[in-house]
Amino acid sequence: MKKPRIIMTVIKEQTGFSASVNLNNTFIGTQAEDMEELKVSIIDVLNLSFEEQKITFDMDDITLKPDLPSFFEFYKVINAKALSQRIGMSQSLLSQYINGIKKPSQNQTKRILQGVQRLGRELTAIQFLL
Repeated sequence: MKKPRIIMTVIKEQTGFSASVNLNNTFIGTQAEDMEELKVSIIDVLNLSFEEQKITFDMDDITLKPDLPSFFEFYKVINAKALSQRIGMSQSLLSQYINGIKKPSQNQTKRILQGVQRLGRELTAIQFLL
């Protein structure tokens, strides 16, 4: 059997984080208190689920699809205030999305994602003077 493409949905819960995927009508899920622990748990549950097929996974094989609170919890290095300015969004509104107080529309989510992706492209293009 060929190794399946895994896209795990990650959601920030009240007590931590959950991750799940539905493969061939089989639900695979796990949870943990923090994102680092969740990544270990994801690998464990996937490797256990595919043990009979002798397929093993590591994090390079898995795409995480987080909600906004999970993303900003994991990537604390991203300054929400600076990002809100870059994408032309109220800092207060972005903060409410990040903290789960409000749920962004699909258009707002795309706007935030495009801003994060643009920042990522800029960072990968940087070269330091040596």
